Amino acid sequence: MEVKNRDEIPEQYHWDLASIFATDEAFLSALEEARAYPGKCAAYQGKISQSAQELLAYLRLDDEINVAMGRIFNYAQRKCDEDTRVSKYQDFVSQAMSVYVAISSASAWFTPELLSLNEEQMAAFYAQCPELELYRRNLDRVFRRRAHTLSPAEEALLASAGDMASQPDNIYSMFGDADLTFPDAVDAKGKKHPLTHGTFVPLLYSQDRVLRKSAFDSFYSVMRQFRNTCAAILNAQTKQLKFFADARKYPSTLAAALDATEVPTEVYTNLVDAVRRNLPKMHKYTRLRRKLLGVDELHFYDLYVPIVDDVDMHFTYEEACDLILKALEPMGEDYCNIVRQGLKQRWIDVYENPGKRSGAYSAGGYSMHPFILLNFQGTLNDVFTLIHEMGHSMHTYLSCASQPSCYSEYVIFVAEVASTCNEALLMQYLLKNTTDKRERAYLVNYFLEQFRTTLYRQTMFAEFELKANQMTERGEGLTADALCDIYRQLNADYFGPDIVVDDEISLEWARIPHFYYNYYVYQYSTGYAAAIALSQKILTGGPEAVEHYLGFLKGGCSKPPIDLLRGAGVDMATAKPIDDALALFDSLLDEMDELMN
Repeated sequence: MEVKNRDEIPEQYHWDLASIFATDEAFLSALEEARAYPGKCAAYQGKISQSAQELLAYLRLDDEINVAMGRIFNYAQRKCDEDTRVSKYQDFVSQAMSVYVAISSASAWFTPELLSLNEEQMAAFYAQCPELELYRRNLDRVFRRRAHTLSPAEEALLASAGDMASQPDNIYSMFGDADLTFPDAVDAKGKKHPLTHGTFVPLLYSQDRVLRKSAFDSFYSVMRQFRNTCAAILNAQTKQLKFFADARKYPSTLAAALDATEVPTEVYTNLVDAVRRNLPKMHKYTRLRRKLLGVDELHFYDLYVPIVDDVDMHFTYEEACDLILKALEPMGEDYCNIVRQGLKQRWIDVYENPGKRSGAYSAGGYSMHPFILLNFQGTLNDVFTLIHEMGHSMHTYLSCASQPSCYSEYVIFVAEVASTCNEALLMQYLLKNTTDKRERAYLVNYFLEQFRTTLYRQTMFAEFELKANQMTERGEGLTADALCDIYRQLNADYFGPDIVVDDEISLEWARIPHFYYNYYVYQYSTGYAAAIALSQKILTGGPEAVEHYLGFLKGGCSKPPIDLLRGAGVDMATAKPIDDALALFDSLLDEMDELMN
């Protein structure tokens, strides 16, 4: 698809940022007004613990700041992403960040001062000022972590260590993205292909097995040279997590990480246990893949290549919009009308232009509609991306429309549920409406790969991350040999006897940046399992199931995320959503086997 300059793309395919600020001048005026916020925050120091009215006034100011800064950041960042080369909008983002940092610094006193109040004093505050009830949940979230909050001086010391603690991630990023280079991969005809972090997985999708093996061997030959460096970086990461967990009196790094989003540690361990119980289904997958690819031995460089490769599904943007609306019909007319509104009222920046940010995302917040960035090329994956990002946007829209601003932002634990649920609805619609056997096999293969890469592989990552941190907690060193042994055994466990566990795969841990995100990867798996379960309920449970799901979308952070999902009919504190999702995976495997025979 031709990449046009931005001014050559019709306006209907541009997002409408004038709905935030009509002009750049209006943005700059709002930014200037926001510069007063640090002084306003600082003025409340020493007062909120003395007066219920002062506490209420500060919390209302905080709401005002969050709404205003949300608008400022969204305008600046969205304008910058339209063409990242434009220095004017780079400066807008930089100025907005400077104001945000100043506000954060000027309000750092709030939590320690709030925690100086005891239960009796807070009860008196609520009695004196009933309007404070609106904020009770947010205040309780601060008090809930009182045992893990230190004195002001100690908190300041921990804060000052934050930059040092981020260095393992920074070092890994510079090492992996800037310093590492790889020899070219070579295909069956002797042609060379540049090998980078970015091209590695795309090369594994090639139908040329010689090229796949060459890319695999070349990539890990380099990683092997730096295995001790990578182990030292990961060792530093787990040690800094242990330092903060110990300082805040948490029993483990896992407990420290999950407490921030009110997720019980059992959710993490139940996920690993449930997926392990369902490993025979993954072994069935590798057995089927080996059979359908027609290879004597299945290797890890054979896991990405599509089993069905000769189906060409392309769509115009208008066709994609019509398709997602049909797929979302089970969500009800009200939901679909908001989606139509988003498609018509220019929530979406559709096509690539020179300088535009790559990839896709949904952004937005209180007092504005959401915004979606696409780089639409017309592939089936682009249609899934559109409905995925619309899921995020609908979650944002409904949360902001239903909650006061202080509860309108949902936490990261549930962030991928709405988007993935939308994808599952699209997949089920496509499967229901295709009549071509080869096309159906292509779609089933696409669906199977989502299960493999999200539910199984990310859980394997989560188990590795937990084991690595537990080693540090026991005082054991994270040597390259120890990490490779753990990772090799996990791959053998997860993928089973029908795949050759190549020595190279034992080094894969060294190329995964998510191990520096502090127990992040498990949320991909839990979110996917929840989304699959919810999509099945929507398709079979009728209006009542839809209503419960919409209640979850409207919930923001008004309740703990586990409780919000329970209200929708999915209990992530149990194994049932994972078991149910993997039962669907199993049935898809059977169908794939039948379709390809």
